Amino acid sequence: MRWALIGASRIASGHVIDAIRAQNGSEIQSVLSSDVARGERFARENGIPDSGTDLGRILADESIDAVYISTTNEKHHPQAMAAIAAGKHVLCEKPLAMTLDDAVEMVRAADEQGLVFATNHHLRNAGSHLAIRDLIVSGRIGTVLSARVFHAVNLPEHLRGWRINDAGAGGGVIPDITVHDADTIRFHLEEDPVDVVAKAATSGMGEGVEDSVMSVWSMPSGAMVQTHESFTHRFAGTGIEFHGTNGSIFARNVMTQQPVGAIRLVDADGETEIPFDDHDLYKRSLRLFGAAVAGTGRPAADGADGVKSLAVALAVREAAQSGKAVRIDYGGF
Repeated sequence: MRWALIGASRIASGHVIDAIRAQNGSEIQSVLSSDVARGERFARENGIPDSGTDLGRILADESIDAVYISTTNEKHHPQAMAAIAAGKHVLCEKPLAMTLDDAVEMVRAADEQGLVFATNHHLRNAGSHLAIRDLIVSGRIGTVLSARVFHAVNLPEHLRGWRINDAGAGGGVIPDITVHDADTIRFHLEEDPVDVVAKAATSGMGEGVEDSVMSVWSMPSGAMVQTHESFTHRFAGTGIEFHGTNGSIFARNVMTQQPVGAIRLVDADGETEIPFDDHDLYKRSLRLFGAAVAGTGRPAADGADGVKSLAVALAVREAAQSGKAVRIDYGGF
């Protein structure tokens, strides 16, 4: 498979380029950047043959099979629609779009063209989260009563920029982190939140956008979910917990791009450390994407997953702004 990178981003250079090249027969042909010099430097540093600022020119290359979109959030929709119109498979960063309607349009357009469309929700590819899901699905903790997500971090300085000061580009902790937690909870519980209540705040980093939020979600099964996301917590650590009728799962430092952390199962027999595989999250994601293109599987997180995680995040933002419970609209998915 031959790829074009839409966006000369840090996540591309830090994770996705290596993951693409780890797949048998995959290569990267070109990279799009809004800045000529930046694009040329990115291509040179990462061994990519071509760079440019003209999306149409890059998409006109018939040898390119797929694109990875990692630009700022407001650009995802037009760039994805252009790629789909050009017949390219799409792996898009989260959130898929700024609005639910745009995200739905992207996914449905790809489906109509028979193209694979995936969302780069990396956490569901982690060995830790696969082990947690196995515990839940196998009934080790019985019926799930509640879940808690701790995803309050210190946003590194090099990642701040538009994330903390540009609402028009999709900044704020809700589209950046809450959307991941929505996908992770859906992955583990295999159900979609019904409604949410929330409060958001600016706690030292946000400039016109929220940098901290807490929310509570109701699930169809009756389980309740509590989440906390922030850009400003230097020492909090991350984690996720699931509490059931027969036991509880405590996972720490697993809400990350790295294959790290620890999982502890507590039940009537005491405490058990749960082992998990330490494979690269992004290599697994790209392997499943390639299998989907080949017609032998599905992406780790497909377009519908991206639509639904965005829907939850949008509901959390609306609930925080209105002070009212918000029922989640999934746009027909």
